[in-house]
Amino acid sequence: MKNRMLRYFTLGLSLMCCAPLTYANETELLFGSVAMDIPAMMHKRLSPLTMYLSEVLNRTVSLRLSPNMGDAIHEISNANVDIAYLTPVAYLEAHKRGNAKLIARTVTNGKAFFRLMIVVKQDSPIQSVNQLIGKSFAFGDQKALLQRAVVVGSGVKLMDFEEYKYLGHYDNIARAVSIGDFDAGILKDTTALKWEKKGLRILYASPALPPYNISVSSKVDDDTLKSLKKAFLSLDPGNPEHMKIIKALDKKYDGFAPTSDAEYDVVRQLIKPFK
Repeated sequence: MKNRMLRYFTLGLSLMCCAPLTYANETELLFGSVAMDIPAMMHKRLSPLTMYLSEVLNRTVSLRLSPNMGDAIHEISNANVDIAYLTPVAYLEAHKRGNAKLIARTVTNGKAFFRLMIVVKQDSPIQSVNQLIGKSFAFGDQKALLQRAVVVGSGVKLMDFEEYKYLGHYDNIARAVSIGDFDAGILKDTTALKWEKKGLRILYASPALPPYNISVSSKVDDDTLKSLKKAFLSLDPGNPEHMKIIKALDKKYDGFAPTSDAEYDVVRQLIKPFK
């Protein structure tokens, strides 16, 4: 009996220790995200950020993850979540549907923008984009509209390819092009530059594009919006504890920078033919 009571006490103590902290402001904020990974991994990546926000805002911030991009857009557009980590295209759709507002954009290797790049093998005879007509091409995720938009924007229509396929991740594309399974493919700049040393050559680079961002729903009040902006922009790359939070989200990130809706006009123009 004594041992059983001790077990119950120990269990109760552990549950108290693991219980989520409560904050002075009882109005909970829900944080959503595009599904870039399995839910368990996304939870691991975003939890340090929500804990930081809870402490800074003195307000509970909890995760409410979406199974896919469409659901993530729906959740922020309909104000079912208050904050969301979105792709550029997802933000534009959420802004159009539900007047979602930008808080900050991510910074990678010191840059608050990125480029998509068309690559070929180093020894490929292809020297210009128009020589891709009649060739095979590798894309990543079929839902990644911006990849297709950049290719079409470069001057090649999808129907011009002999074939094209979706291989999922950028490293899959890089490997497939490097071994000759495809004549060309599209990569994010960080991957393209890495594979330049492994036998790939950059054929075309897109204009500078705004990266992943943090947005809020239309129901978030102005004071909370200002507090959130301050919280994200206060994450200091020079602070080791802050860097743990930033790197948990993505190892390539250095922090967050101010942004505006006008910066997304370049994406609007690229995806216009697909609307």
